[in-house]
Amino acid sequence: MEKNEDIIKSLKMYNQEHIIKLLEKLDEQKKTDLLEQLNDIDFHQIMELYENTKKTIEIKENKIEKIAYLDKAKLTKNEKEHFMELGEQVIVSGKYAVVTMAGGQGTRLGHLGPKGTFKLDVYGKGKYLFEILAENLKESNKKYNTIIPWYIMTSKENHKETKEFLEKNNFFGYDKNSVKLFRQGELPLIDIHGKMLIGKNLKVKEASDGNGGVFSSLRTTGMLADMKQKGIKWIFIGSVDNAILKMVDITLLGMAIDRNVQVASKSVIKANPEERVGVFCKMNGHPKVIEYTELPEKMAEEVTNNGELKFGESHIMCNLFTIDAIEKISKEPLIYHSAFKKNPYIDENGKEVIPTEANSYKFEAFIFDSFELFDDIAILRGKREDDFAPVKNKDGVDSPKTAKELYEKYWERQKIKI
Repeated sequence: MEKNEDIIKSLKMYNQEHIIKLLEKLDEQKKTDLLEQLNDIDFHQIMELYENTKKTIEIKENKIEKIAYLDKAKLTKNEKEHFMELGEQVIVSGKYAVVTMAGGQGTRLGHLGPKGTFKLDVYGKGKYLFEILAENLKESNKKYNTIIPWYIMTSKENHKETKEFLEKNNFFGYDKNSVKLFRQGELPLIDIHGKMLIGKNLKVKEASDGNGGVFSSLRTTGMLADMKQKGIKWIFIGSVDNAILKMVDITLLGMAIDRNVQVASKSVIKANPEERVGVFCKMNGHPKVIEYTELPEKMAEEVTNNGELKFGESHIMCNLFTIDAIEKISKEPLIYHSAFKKNPYIDENGKEVIPTEANSYKFEAFIFDSFELFDDIAILRGKREDDFAPVKNKDGVDSPKTAKELYEKYWERQKIKI
């Protein structure tokens, strides 16, 4: 009872009286469900995030500098062999794990269901995105005579469906005892007046907290503890929607070990100044990725003496972390970015409101904001045709059509090499 009184006090303090009115109208079960959810919400954090939406982002140009990287294609034979040897030792000794971020839905692709269950039309019969990743991991297991633990981050929205899909397809031949699913965190949606939206289920409407939520989710769901128990030292984190993602790149891993860093990432050259990707840089002496929406046009177009874009190293969600780095990041609050979107909701009279324009803020942390917590990270420049075939849009750039072409050409080249 006392707990409920505290919740009511918090609702009053943080300008959420519309929820108090709703609670008064609900039956006992619905009331209990909503109060339980409210008990887990950090009202202070949510209001801070709301206040931040009123501030403008300022980037002082003089504090941003180009970041160093190694180009995989230009490594000497000795460098490459040294990196590969270091990387291989970690894989063979069972100290490596892979995390796949698969919390999204395939809505933008016109696909009903989790994005990982989308079938890419390759070789006529097609392959699911989860299937492509499973095949790549199985190939590495065979090559290094090991079984790499595979952790898959789902969301509240798609957890059940993802689990059923993988079980039905027998995890595409992957050792099911080495696969663990865990859920991403969520944050409430807030309207322009700072009020939390209520959904059709008469609970606060929430949305996934962005790919940067992967660190705290690994810790709170017990996955980090599971990795420690297994003796894991390095963790690769990538997304489900890159059809040629190298989850086990011993050159990248060896480079990170050689450079004695806790974080390493692969980049590809930005196609042009306007490409909608985040780029690596150093800001105030720390590594950072600036989103394309936040990079001033003048800086996006700047070139070096050899004619390359000064800020041209694109972040392609191909990241390596030591287990200590993940533990450190999981305890630090990352910056949240807000997105202004259209979301239907239930008003205090219980009526559904379908907005005609954007009406609420969604808050997301980005994985690359964790880079700023470190003095340095190692970056390996790869090639777009070898490393980046994203499936994001229904048509045009980064669509199933472009990913299919990149996937098929990539595997044709591998056959020729053999």
